[in-house]
Amino acid sequence: MQKSKLDKFISKYNLGGNVNSVKWKSSGDSLRTSFVTPDKSLLGNVKVDRFQFEDAELGVYQTDQLKSLINVLGDDVSLNLTRFGDKAVSLKVKNGPVSVDYVLSDLSVIQDPPQMKRLPEFGTKIKLDSNFISTFIKGKGALSDVDTFAVVKNGDNCDVVIGYSSTNTNRVNIPTDCETCDVDTPITFNANLFKEVLIANRECSSAVLEVSTEGLARVNFKVDDFDSTYYVVAMQDVD
Repeated sequence: MQKSKLDKFISKYNLGGNVNSVKWKSSGDSLRTSFVTPDKSLLGNVKVDRFQFEDAELGVYQTDQLKSLINVLGDDVSLNLTRFGDKAVSLKVKNGPVSVDYVLSDLSVIQDPPQMKRLPEFGTKIKLDSNFISTFIKGKGALSDVDTFAVVKNGDNCDVVIGYSSTNTNRVNIPTDCETCDVDTPITFNANLFKEVLIANRECSSAVLEVSTEGLARVNFKVDDFDSTYYVVAMQDVD
């Protein structure tokens, strides 16, 4: 197996270190996880197909530590579990004669993300392409001290504005291609988290950001063997 495939799976939920404790669920030829940030402002799920591994549920408590261990290895790796009875207690990742061992956590110490009982209507649909993804990442980098972006109505379309405020501020305005736009007042989200979502999925050239006036956004990325969905909760209005 290519280590890069495992690295991508991890990066799509770890989001630059924002999510560390998750449960991996393997079912023969796929690996998936559901996750939530500690402040519950973002939750999601990631699945990768054509991932050959035994059926198991693994408790990964410190993803950052696992990433560091995997980085020791070359690109062609194999994965094996050590079990104590029916319980998986450690994960061995091996490249040639070199291997690393990661101690797995008891599943009971890892909190499951909350279930979404009802999804709102997503009346705004914004097309995301490679240019938008690159521009947002660079724009957030240029405004490193800014924590928010807003979806703002502009005629029949919506703009994505990093650093939006009703007062005079430094900002990056990104016009978008909207399929639909029903935003009457600006809706504000965490720019740092959204940047990490885009970085983790920047190889995807086409996606749709859906926004609800009830204060929730959803974006799904499908590329190669990966299927990743993120739900981002709106922040309180900024001045």
